Amino acid sequence: MSKIDVNKIRSDFPILSLQVNNKNLVYLDNGATTHKPKSVIKAITNYNERLNGNPHRGAHYLSVAATEAYEEAREKVKNFIGAEKAKEIIFTKNTTESLNLIAYTYGMTFIEPGDEIVVTISEHHSNILPWQMVAKAKNATLKYMYIDKEGRLLEEEYKSKITDKTKLVAVAQMSNVLGTIYPIREITKYAHEKGAIVVVDGAQSVPHMKVNVRDIDADFFVFSGHKALAPMGIGVLYGKEELLLSMPPFLRGGDMIEYVTEQNSTFAELPFKFEAGTQNVEGAVALSAAIDYLESVGMDNIAEYEKELTEYALSKIKEIPYITVYGPKNINNRGGLISFNIEGVHPHDVSSIVDSYGVAVRAGHHCAQPLMKYLGIGSSSRASFYFYNTIEEVDMFIESIKNVRKWLGYGES
Repeated sequence: MSKIDVNKIRSDFPILSLQVNNKNLVYLDNGATTHKPKSVIKAITNYNERLNGNPHRGAHYLSVAATEAYEEAREKVKNFIGAEKAKEIIFTKNTTESLNLIAYTYGMTFIEPGDEIVVTISEHHSNILPWQMVAKAKNATLKYMYIDKEGRLLEEEYKSKITDKTKLVAVAQMSNVLGTIYPIREITKYAHEKGAIVVVDGAQSVPHMKVNVRDIDADFFVFSGHKALAPMGIGVLYGKEELLLSMPPFLRGGDMIEYVTEQNSTFAELPFKFEAGTQNVEGAVALSAAIDYLESVGMDNIAEYEKELTEYALSKIKEIPYITVYGPKNINNRGGLISFNIEGVHPHDVSSIVDSYGVAVRAGHHCAQPLMKYLGIGSSSRASFYFYNTIEEVDMFIESIKNVRKWLGYGES
C-alpha cells in the first residue's frame, strides 16, 4: 500500500473543493494540466509582493532578489531531475518550446542530407512537427517506430529502426495517450551505440515518477511545469553541456549577449545564451515550490499510489462490456492514465455527459493524430490521475461512464 495520506493532501488544493453542476469536482484531466497546492500559490504571491524585479539587469535590491530566486529555482530543477550542472538547465515556456529550441538549434545545425530522425508513432505533435520541419529543410528522413497491440515499443522494433544513419531519436518517456512507459534507458544506450543523440519528452513522466537524466543518459530532456503543480508558462530544457555549447542561440536579444557592436555580437555563457529577454521568474519560483511539494510527498510514493488508482480503475472499466481500453495490460508498463472509447458514443459526448456528474475527462485526438490513425480511431476519451485523486473519485468516474449510453437511449447503465 502507498504511504500517501490523500485526505491531508487534498486539503492543500483549494480548487478540489469546487462544485461543478452541483456535484463535487472529480478532476481527471491531470495529463492536460494539474492544480496548485497552497504552497505554490503562496510562493507566487510572495514573489510578487516581495521579490519582483528584472533579473540579471540591476544592482538594486529587487533585481538582486529576483536573480537569486531565479537561479535558486534552476538549482532546484537540476537536483530534481538529476542533472550534473545548473548551467545545463534552460528555462522555456513549456515542453513544446523546448523541443522547438532543440530542433531549430541542434537539428538545423547538425542534421545533414541523408541522415535519419527516428520518433515513435505515439508521440505528441510537439515531438513530431519540429522533426518534420528539420527533415524537410535538411533533406533528411523521418522514420517511425511502431508499437504493438498493447502499446509497447519492443526491442526488435527500435533496434530495426535506429541504424547507423540515425542522427537523432526523439521519444516520450511516457505516452500521453496510452500511458505506456517506454524503456528509455535501453533505447538511449542503443541509439548512442549507433552514434545518435536522444531527445526525451518528459512532460508526462516528470510529474509522476522519479527521473534521473544521467541515469537514463538522455542528451536532451524536456518537461512543462504546469503538469507538475506549477503555473502555465514555465518549462524546462535539460541538455548535456557539450551539446548546448555546440548549438547556436534560439532567440536573440537582451540578456543572452556578451558584447554587441554595430555589426556583430558575441553570446553569453550557458545557460543565458538560450534565455533571451526577460524571463518568467515568477513561474520559475513557483516551479521551485512545486518541486518542494512533490519531494515532500515523495516521487516513489506518488508513483505507487497512482499505480494503485490506475489498477483499480482498469479493473472496474473492464467489467463494462462496451468499453475499449487502449494501452498496456501490464500495470507495471503504464502510468496513471487510461484512454478508452465507449461503443456507439463519440468521445466529446462522453466528456460532456460525465461533466454533468462533475467528472472532468479529456476527449479528442490528444495531439497525437498519427497514433489515432495507427490505432484505427479518430479520437478517444482519457482519464488521467494524480496523487490527489481518490478511490472514491474513481468510483464516481466509473458510475458516470456507465450512465453515458443510457443518456443516449441505449437503455443500459
